[in-house]
Amino acid sequence: MTRISLFLCAVFCTACIGVKYTPDWTSLDSRPLPKWYDEAKFGIFIHWGVFSVPGFGSEWFWWNWKGAHKANYIAYMVKNYPPGFTYADFAPDFHAQFFDPEQWADVFLASGAKYVVLTSKHHEGFTNWGSPNSWNWNSVDNGPHRDLVADLGDAVRKRSLHYGLYSTLFEWFNPLYMSDKQSGFKTQEFVVNKVMPELHNLVNRYKPELIWSDGDWEAPDTYWNSTEFLAWLYNDSPVKDVVVTNDRWGAGCSCKHGGYYNCADKFTPGQPPKHKWEKCTSVDNYSWGYRRNMMLRELMDLPSIIKDMVYTVSLGGNYLLNVGPTAEGMIPPVFEERLRSIGDWMRINGEAIYATEPWKVQTENATVPVWYTSKGSTVYAIFTANPEKAIFQLSTPITTDKTVVTLLGNPEPLKWAPLHISGLILLLPDLPCTPAQAWTIKLDGVN
Repeated sequence: MTRISLFLCAVFCTACIGVKYTPDWTSLDSRPLPKWYDEAKFGIFIHWGVFSVPGFGSEWFWWNWKGAHKANYIAYMVKNYPPGFTYADFAPDFHAQFFDPEQWADVFLASGAKYVVLTSKHHEGFTNWGSPNSWNWNSVDNGPHRDLVADLGDAVRKRSLHYGLYSTLFEWFNPLYMSDKQSGFKTQEFVVNKVMPELHNLVNRYKPELIWSDGDWEAPDTYWNSTEFLAWLYNDSPVKDVVVTNDRWGAGCSCKHGGYYNCADKFTPGQPPKHKWEKCTSVDNYSWGYRRNMMLRELMDLPSIIKDMVYTVSLGGNYLLNVGPTAEGMIPPVFEERLRSIGDWMRINGEAIYATEPWKVQTENATVPVWYTSKGSTVYAIFTANPEKAIFQLSTPITTDKTVVTLLGNPEPLKWAPLHISGLILLLPDLPCTPAQAWTIKLDGVN
């Protein structure tokens, strides 16, 4: 074989194999984001674990009780549990006896969400699958005695929803982690014997399309071996072509490295970030996990959720909305109501959300708040309050003689007239009074 033939063969083989990512951020950050994620726009987050049993304060119950020694958590335990009761004693009461993954998946589908992210392991270390590296501190050996990760994944995928898994890196009171931490993270016993085996186990067994990493901030990515894991994930894992990752892979990585950026919980930028991002937030304003004592006034109402989603998508982000199920495996009815109501709105207005891109401007000072998204040559103006008058003005779009204006959910074109340089005045029909208090104007043929 000639040298030229060998060279052409090498080029051909490289093209067949595809790009190989090396375990460094320059290489890993160059990986294109799988298309499905940006098009999905809306997902459901689920915080569920042993912390759902006490149902008090937040999912950080164990740390607030035994780590931060907060007085209200100590008082709660003194009042409601016998002396000597440990956090591990909560696990047998994590029954999940009413957990019906098919019913959950039906609710998520009805919400209009395109992906679902389940907490496979939170900072307490309890795994919602039978992790071989978490003996007796997992949902198969203890509590529900079932594989929650597998059960929900099967139900979600039946409905063609993408399935992702949240997994924390650190565990508050794991002896291996505490020892590594005491060494100044010069040892890696926890990473080698717990973190990496579990991440590989999750990926190989359940093939998640999204890895939502967390619990990274106490140590650098070099301690976590993050780049080595991501290189394997992108090159050789069973989900290498479809998996999406976030940015929580070590202290200082947030908003700098990873597939897309979370930056911080409930991150709300003032302008479109230059990198794909996601806002994660919770229906319960005070907790991600279930709280027994939550009150209606402490929850996001439907107009607030829709406004928050529209703002996020108009700035190019995805919206990940969290609910916290009970220890019995029920999605509280108030959460289900919120999710189904979002779906009612999305069935009419989802065209202005899914697979859209930010427009040249995101908002304008109209008589009511207006946010823009776009899709090809179509622009969507979403107004998040009920106009008080039938005459409505948009100042930014530049119309042409081919411009067509409609209201999503109403097949008849709207009557409109161009303004002098840019913008238009349009006549709105009688708008229905809906709980979402948000409507979308579709503009075809504008600049």
